[in-house]
Amino acid sequence: MLQLTLESAFSNTLTVSELNNYVKSTLEEDYLLKRASIKGEISNCTLHKSGHVYFTLKDENSSIDCVMFKPYAKNLNFSPTEGMGVILKGKVSLYAKTGKYQFYCNSMEKDGIGDLFIKFEKLKEKLENEGLFSEKYKQKIPKYPKNIGIITSPTGAAIKDIIKVARNRNSSVNLIIHPAVVQGESAAKTVIAGLSELNKLEKIDLIIIARGGGSMEDLWCFNDESLARAIFESKKPVVTGIGHEIDFTISDFVSDLRAATPSNAAELTVYNEHELKSIIDNFERILKHRIKIEIANRSYELDILYSKIEKNSPKSKIEKQKLHIDRIMTLMNHEIKNRISYELKRFEKSYSLLNAYNPLNVLNKGYSIIQDENEKIISSKNLLKTENDVKITLKDGTVDAHITLKE
Repeated sequence: MLQLTLESAFSNTLTVSELNNYVKSTLEEDYLLKRASIKGEISNCTLHKSGHVYFTLKDENSSIDCVMFKPYAKNLNFSPTEGMGVILKGKVSLYAKTGKYQFYCNSMEKDGIGDLFIKFEKLKEKLENEGLFSEKYKQKIPKYPKNIGIITSPTGAAIKDIIKVARNRNSSVNLIIHPAVVQGESAAKTVIAGLSELNKLEKIDLIIIARGGGSMEDLWCFNDESLARAIFESKKPVVTGIGHEIDFTISDFVSDLRAATPSNAAELTVYNEHELKSIIDNFERILKHRIKIEIANRSYELDILYSKIEKNSPKSKIEKQKLHIDRIMTLMNHEIKNRISYELKRFEKSYSLLNAYNPLNVLNKGYSIIQDENEKIISSKNLLKTENDVKITLKDGTVDAHITLKE
């Protein structure tokens, strides 16, 4: 701890660190300030990932920065929220590095609800009962918008974040910026005017209302009833990206889609052309593969059908019948030849036998054939009469003769 006397304080020039450390020790040694209990309304509350809680405690006229470190914060049985009235116990000290004095809180109790929070809850309940938050009235957000209207401060961080995210995702989407005041008494009116103007532009696909982070007071214009009704009546879909993820306003509840931050609003509304191209390329590959398979399948089916047609075509049937006839003709020719050969052999055999028994052949041996006038062969004398006119056949011809039978 820095020890200073009145004499040394006037005789020496202090460094900033020496001054801040002296003020810090003075504050921490004060009996009232090192065991202080204060009350007020929480604003600009941040629950840090480290477990510490940073916030502002305020009343109607003043405010003080506060911090509640993790060992104390983990004992809380509720979550500090914007507008909550609380009683804090702790000490007043100074953060020497920045020279900023703040209240170091080691306990926190609820002390009713702050005025702003009461107003917020009353308006929320009123509009909810009227159906302004109902999902059935929410408009569908276009998947591939070409023109996006943006209502925000033209010089704030929000518009820079939106433009950066939008351009990284898609260079072809048009951003139409309508300047607006996003804090203070006149803010709600300028946002309403922006809604009215952008709704007149037919090419606008959707509207983003955006503002960077801030305290409940900073964002209060977005809890305006007239603004809420203007958002509800908008013919164009409205996306809100107001404050940080933990911040909720009446405008968020009425809008068609609530984004956690302005950057997130751009992410949710501007489609990623690179991802879309990748998806299209993938679909193209799948489609080509399926077309290739389909062509192969249809080609195979076509071959089967062509084969069936070939088998059942008149030409094919004629060819088959021709082949069948050719086979039958071959068999018939074979059978005829066999039959002729067989019959020829029989004929030759019969001819041989016939020759062998042919009576004419006997004539060559000196025999003859005698026939009566009726040409009946006379094979016995008993067939002869006393007088007979006969014909005698010899090997070299026939002669007529008369035979007289003598006893």
